[in-house]
Amino acid sequence: MTGHRRVAVVGLGAISKYYLHSIDRLPGWELAAVCDVRESALAPHVDRTPCFQDHRTMLQESDVDAVVVTVPNDVHASVCADALRMRIPVCVEKPLALSLGEGLDLVRLSRAAGVPLFTAFHRRYNDNVLNLLRQTRHPDITSLRVRYLELIEEHIGDDTWYLDPQRCGGGCVADNGPNAFDLVRLFLGDLELVRTNVTRDAGGTDRQAVIELRSAAGVPATVELDWSHPGETKDVEVLFSDGTRLAADMLAGHDGFKSSLWHEYSGILGDFADAITAAPTTTDGGLAALELVDATYRAERRAPAGKPVERADAAVSAGGEK
Repeated sequence: MTGHRRVAVVGLGAISKYYLHSIDRLPGWELAAVCDVRESALAPHVDRTPCFQDHRTMLQESDVDAVVVTVPNDVHASVCADALRMRIPVCVEKPLALSLGEGLDLVRLSRAAGVPLFTAFHRRYNDNVLNLLRQTRHPDITSLRVRYLELIEEHIGDDTWYLDPQRCGGGCVADNGPNAFDLVRLFLGDLELVRTNVTRDAGGTDRQAVIELRSAAGVPATVELDWSHPGETKDVEVLFSDGTRLAADMLAGHDGFKSSLWHEYSGILGDFADAITAAPTTTDGGLAALELVDATYRAERRAPAGKPVERADAAVSAGGEK
């Protein structure tokens, strides 16, 4: 593909501004259209960008080379599927889909269309995480921990659908889990679920979870998720065989609320551009993260109330595409 890639952004919620900023500043991208069901969300764009309230109409009437999907989780699958059927490359916010079944269907569509289905895991582009990764060799790691702790109400803006388990796919496991799982995979490769302990609020939403994983090489990892944490803590800690302990604070050096996301979303679009050029026909880990979300919830349902799930009940591999 030569010249600018004409990209459409579907969904103008809290995350869309990071994509729009990156599209505007990165060479090789041109914003071709925006889409949202809300007229109020489209209003800032009407004088400079074609606007649509229906993504199917947008796909039919706009000449686009790629689509960024940042709609609520419960409509990821339908928007992605419609773009893939038209052989348009897709970058979709995590999670890939609301359920594992939907994710598998999207992967099949991607392969049949021969175009990339790219899941956006923005924390893998965090500069502090990448600095830690450069100091790391898989054989030297003896354990790893990822913490993803926040008060969710402070992060969602007007996107209240995050607090609806039917639209979000669950709670902290469904929405923050994929980013955390992807970080563990970035350092350790393929994973299996070992044990999980999920805490739900009075309305049934999972607000905290501690999830123990193990790599194919047997290295243990722990993911700690919390939607009721005062403030914000997001980090990766690695213990090495010589006793050295190194950590990456994803927020360090980025003053201001969510300020790290500006450079992380530029990284997403850079890799998405590479994926379009390479034209792969498999996902990039979105399915593997979704498998771990699914395994965590299934293991929780099988556990006695208040008891963590042991590996004998919960061992599920999450190695990526099938």
